[in-house]
Amino acid sequence: MKTPLLQIALMETYELVELAALLSLHGPAFVAASRRISQTSLEQYWTASKCRMDRWGLVLKRFSSAPESFAPQPAPRPPFGALEEILAGEVLTRVWTAVLCALDSKLCREEAAPVARSILIGHMESRNRVLSLIARGRRIKTEEAVRLNRLRRRAERWTDLLIARLAPAGDVCAFASDPDRALELAAEMRPNYATAWPVLTASMRAAFRTSLSAPSPNRDLNTRIAASILACFDGDLFETTGLPRTLWVTRLLNTTADTQGMIDELFQLESPAATRPGTQPAIGSRHTPGPGFVRRRRREW
Repeated sequence: MKTPLLQIALMETYELVELAALLSLHGPAFVAASRRISQTSLEQYWTASKCRMDRWGLVLKRFSSAPESFAPQPAPRPPFGALEEILAGEVLTRVWTAVLCALDSKLCREEAAPVARSILIGHMESRNRVLSLIARGRRIKTEEAVRLNRLRRRAERWTDLLIARLAPAGDVCAFASDPDRALELAAEMRPNYATAWPVLTASMRAAFRTSLSAPSPNRDLNTRIAASILACFDGDLFETTGLPRTLWVTRLLNTTADTQGMIDELFQLESPAATRPGTQPAIGSRHTPGPGFVRRRRREW
């Protein structure tokens, strides 16, 4: 059977920024209403994000270690698709980390936040490598470096604005590029959310769609990352946002996998072996969850 993700239209970098705006808009309600998060979706987010960072690392290493060109040899072209993806994709990584950390803080637990923080740290390492390439200026032309730096600044400003919108969900301004600016924006925006937000998000979409010059080299992983994030939200959200129906199907599959895993746990706990005195709970049960629990349940489903 084909994986539903293969049937989803692959996502460009600017669509990740639009998803970040969606998370910023609905994040406070999500944090307030949620009692748990899909473990399947959380695992998929971590896996897809790590794979994407590995690809970034290979591309950056190959470009950085290429020998200096001499005429008539052409100079190696900078991997603009990856460079732009790293800089603009930071918006979504920071916003989703803020949402998950706010959720864990509200529920007084450490479940999703460590995963989100580890992905954010890895993304920041890739970003620093891009900034180092821009600063050195030997392999990237001046006008190209200026354009990439302009994209970086635009991503930082919009990140601070989206994080400010999440301020009612908890103490999340630390995840902004400039926490002080995010705090100021949160105070200024609060009385005008309803009227200002549609205009701001429309402006953001236009800004990123026109500022990205190269297609994303990791559209497949972008799709998996987006699907894993959306799978954590209730289905009602999809009625008004115009998101692809196939992403909703992915959410349904993830939820079903989690539910099946919990049902299997209950049957395991109710079995005679589990209730016999002196018997240790089986690996993967509610009391001793094994490290491969989510992967095993997904394969069984």
